[in-house]
Parts: sequence; C-alpha cells; structure tokens
Amino acid sequence: MGAKRQRLDHRLDHRIDHRIDHRIDHRLDQGSSFYGSSPGSSYMFNPTPYAYTGQPPPFPVVKLRGLPFDCTEADVAEFFHGLDIVDILFVHKNGKVTGEAFCVLGYPLQVDFALQRNRQNMGRRYVEVFRSKRQEYYKAVAHEVSDSRGGSPRRNVPRAKSYDEGKESAEHTGVLRLRGLPFSAGKDDIMDFFKDFVLLEDSIHFTMNSEGRPTGEAFVEFASAEDSKAAMAKDRMTLGSRYIELFPSSHEELDEAVSKGR
Repeated sequence: MGAKRQRLDHRLDHRIDHRIDHRIDHRLDQGSSFYGSSPGSSYMFNPTPYAYTGQPPPFPVVKLRGLPFDCTEADVAEFFHGLDIVDILFVHKNGKVTGEAFCVLGYPLQVDFALQRNRQNMGRRYVEVFRSKRQEYYKAVAHEVSDSRGGSPRRNVPRAKSYDEGKESAEHTGVLRLRGLPFSAGKDDIMDFFKDFVLLEDSIHFTMNSEGRPTGEAFVEFASAEDSKAAMAKDRMTLGSRYIELFPSSHEELDEAVSKGR
C-alpha cells in the first residue's frame, strides 16, 4: 500500500505542476492572460522576466474570501481587470462552494496590485484579498482533484488545521462577529437571523467605516459562551440573498471595532 500511495501522490503532484506550468508558460510565451487579453495591463503591471535575475521570483497567487455563491471565473477576471490571470481555483467543502478562491497572476509584482482590490465590491458583496503561497494553492488544487475522484489519496497525511477547523476549536466568550451583511440590514434582521436565541437590541453592534457607512460586519453579544457556540450552526446561512459568515470573537475585539467607527 505504501508504494501504491507514493505513486498516487507522485501523479497528483505531477498533475498540479503540469496544470500550473502549462498556464504560466502560455502566459510568458504568448504575452497574454490565459483568460484573454487585459486591455488595462501596462508595463507597470508586467515587468520583464529578467526583473528577478539571480533569485527565484515569489509565486504570484492571492486568496479571495467572501465571493458570491454564484461567482464565475469571468467575475473574478473582471474584479482583477487589468491584471493577467493565469488560473482561478474555487474552493469547495463537501461539494459546496465556500465563497473562497485562489487566483494565480502572471507576474509576482501583480500581487501587490491585486491586494489593492481588498474589500472592494463584487456585486453587492465586498471581497477580501489576501497574499497566499504556492503550497497553500497547491494543497487546494490537490483537494479539488482528489474530491473529483471521490477520495483523497493523502487522507492519512497529517495536515494543518483548516479555516473551518480553526473556527470550531476557537474559544467562545459569548461574542460573535458577523461578516457579509447587507448594508441595509438592521437589528431586527439580526434578531430574526438568530431567532432561536434571546437577544436584546443593545447586544447587536454594527461597525461603520471612517465615513460613517456600514461595513457589512456586526458583533452580537449572546447570553453565554454556550449560546454563541451553538449559534455557530448558522455560519454561512443566508440573510435575504446573502450568506453570512460567523466568527468567534471577544468583547475586546467588539470594543475596538465599534470605537473605530465613532
């Protein structure tokens, strides 16, 4: 079984490498994005391959979070209009979309420009953009490939805690942070969303930006840590047409976030 698993792992690694290398080679050879030409591209976005002479260039990948469930590759390409996109990988869990994706860009310098799109809107949702790494992206590709085959060839390999596992193991203090709220959401909407729990209006706190506008986030104080932990069952359920992400938080984080919006 050990030798068979090694062969499976080798094939999987080869498939991932081939997928990326093929697209990056295409980008460098043809001078255009895998997803089509980018009229907004310029020399500032596209340094020559010699810019990193003498050292290996960093892998140009970013991670997106908070995407609409019906998001397509074309939507991501438009979100990063002007940048050269080599690959887009949507992240799934148990066959369902998670609102997360990886985007591989044509050049390392473009990562900095992609990060400037952080918290800009795609439709009615704002999207978070993070710097990522080759290993994190490759792991996501491996997961998608193994899921498509109906099993994971690396199921016995120890791995770091995932994003969701981190939520599950987080300590609860009775406070949750909500992300992805409609800008028009009110306290009544939050109370209805958590209708299985007893909430007071004063326990719901919306955060505002420096201009006094809603950020799409809020903090909710529950009667106990047990209640906030049970309320996590509502994570990624919808409020209206938008899915809401829940995160264990604290009174300190709540106070800091609310004070910033004053």
